[in-house]
Amino acid sequence: MSSADTSVPVDYRMAPLVVARFVGAYLVLFAVLILGGTLVVALAGLGPDLLVVLLAAGLLGLVALAWWLRTRVSVVRLSASGYRVSLIRGAGAKEARWTEVEDAVATQSDAGPCVVLRLKDGRSTTIPTDLLAADKDDFARDVRDHLGRAAR
Repeated sequence: MSSADTSVPVDYRMAPLVVARFVGAYLVLFAVLILGGTLVVALAGLGPDLLVVLLAAGLLGLVALAWWLRTRVSVVRLSASGYRVSLIRGAGAKEARWTEVEDAVATQSDAGPCVVLRLKDGRSTTIPTDLLAADKDDFARDVRDHLGRAAR
């Protein structure tokens, strides 16, 4: 997913295992909702059509969530001017211009392998590469390329 032309923004999407966690949480919530709906239908003496509608809406929501997380949600966006990070708790600075970045280093944390962008004002951005649907070395190389072009 490395980009030779840094004038075009590059989006790094969510890793499949992370998408599976979100979908799993949705399924648990959906199961509780179906259980509650079943109890309401049984206690109120309503027809089962309400449950069928609830089930269909929930399954449609499941497909929509999985599609959105896999194809639309950008965890990291690298552009010619800077970067933006979203959906990473504890990332630190969520965005900055490349001119604000002092350096980028690869490191290991409790979250696994990370790329840390240290900013000139003392802040930093930590990006766990296991969260990205990309090779960690390709991502680090892409960050380095963007940073190098901005330094020129």
